[in-house]
Amino acid sequence: MRIVGSIPHPRLKITVFKMNDRLSVKLESGLYEQTYKFRQGSGVDRFEDIQTLLAPGFLEAVERDLERMHARVMEGLHKQDAPEKDAGADEFDLIL
Repeated sequence: MRIVGSIPHPRLKITVFKMNDRLSVKLESGLYEQTYKFRQGSGVDRFEDIQTLLAPGFLEAVERDLERMHARVMEGLHKQDAPEKDAGADEFDLIL
C-alpha cells in the first residue's frame, strides 16, 4: 500500500492510498477514523475522483459519524465506571 496523497481539511486528516486495484481514503479525527475503499471500475479510480467525492456534505456527514463514534465510546466507558447499586450497598465489604 502506498500513499497517493493527502487532502487538506481544517479538522480532519485525509489520506488517500492505493493498493493493487483499489483506492482507499482514510478520514481521521483524534482517535477515530473511517476508511472507504473503491475497486477499479467503480467510478473512483483516480485521486481526483476522491477529491470530487469528498464534497462538503459528505465531509459533514463523516464528521457527525466520528462525533457519534466518540459519544458511543464515552457512554461505554461511563457505564464501566458507574458502580452498580444494590440493596447491600451500605454494608461492609466481605473480607476472606
